[in-house]
Amino acid sequence: MKIKETPIPGLLVIEPVVFEDTRGYFFESYNKRSLANMGIEADFVQDNQSRSEYGVIRGLHYQLAPYGQAKLVRVLEGSVWDVIVDLRKGSPTYGHSFGIEISQANRLQLFIPKGMAHGFAVTSQQAVFFYKCDDYYRPEAERGIHCLDPNLKIEWPVNTDKALISNKDRMLPLFSEAETNFIFR
Repeated sequence: MKIKETPIPGLLVIEPVVFEDTRGYFFESYNKRSLANMGIEADFVQDNQSRSEYGVIRGLHYQLAPYGQAKLVRVLEGSVWDVIVDLRKGSPTYGHSFGIEISQANRLQLFIPKGMAHGFAVTSQQAVFFYKCDDYYRPEAERGIHCLDPNLKIEWPVNTDKALISNKDRMLPLFSEAETNFIFR
């Protein structure tokens, strides 16, 4: 596995080593020891998977500390524009967003540390999105930020006027009004 740093501290792009031949391909999508050797110390306890159609925007979601979740995300089918917003007060990139295409074709994964809001837009006809979490889902700690907050300046690659956004996500507050309690260390 190769790791590439992003402008946001701790947010990492992971590119697996892929072995291809006439039969198809093989790669390790997760190896705890390999990730630990690269500085990623997460004990994943829950896997989640979603399927969405073109134009769906999910997020931006997070859980408050002490129930924040580090995530390892990837796309099993199709493609998405994945977006992360740094919520860690004191971080040099506090309030900044980062976006990257992850897809079935490029096989990239993203390691998202605790203290980040996360969301994605489906850019293919449909997408199957898969992620590992290092803490369990806790509804009482669930929070979010409106994905179309103009102050975040997220450039979604889908028509946001026609985007499919859940009613719950449409009711999320703007970044300036969102409840957060993460500290950059």
